Amino acid sequence: MLTDNIKSEIKKVIVGKDEIIEKVLTAILAQGHILLEDVPGVGKTSLALAFSKALGLDCKRIQFTPDTMPSDVTGFSVFEKSNSDFVYKPGAVMTNLLVADEINRTSSKTQSALLEAMEEGKVTVDGTTYTFDPDKAHDASKNTNSFATVEDLLERLGSDYDVSASLTFNTKVTT
Repeated sequence: MLTDNIKSEIKKVIVGKDEIIEKVLTAILAQGHILLEDVPGVGKTSLALAFSKALGLDCKRIQFTPDTMPSDVTGFSVFEKSNSDFVYKPGAVMTNLLVADEINRTSSKTQSALLEAMEEGKVTVDGTTYTFDPDKAHDASKNTNSFATVEDLLERLGSDYDVSASLTFNTKVTT
């Protein structure tokens, strides 16, 4: 079965996370959105990149910082002197799979640009609307131990993600 082949490819990179792999694959096939919430260094980005490779998807990554602008997400128009016209330069969302890393670190305005694109499947730049392909999927990660200056992302995003998961092992220490 095709999904079994995809999962086996992902498992070559991500070991011991079968339930998360299943949830993420389901969300991608349903054209949904995924929020991977965890501490740094547990494989959130590796999981997304493994899926893009296994599915043959174009993948872009944007590292959100306090100075990331909405136009970094949506794209912008630039004047080209040669034809005396403005030309659209696509932003990070114009891809099959977007790794939006540490979205809790950026401004509310930039988060809103990402959320609008996710909800509407299009962006509007300088009065012109650009739509995504119908098979777009967006994947975001949030570091849970970040000292963010914006409000708690989960409260704001709530229902905007179809799957929310953590990659960390739940361990119990006994003495």
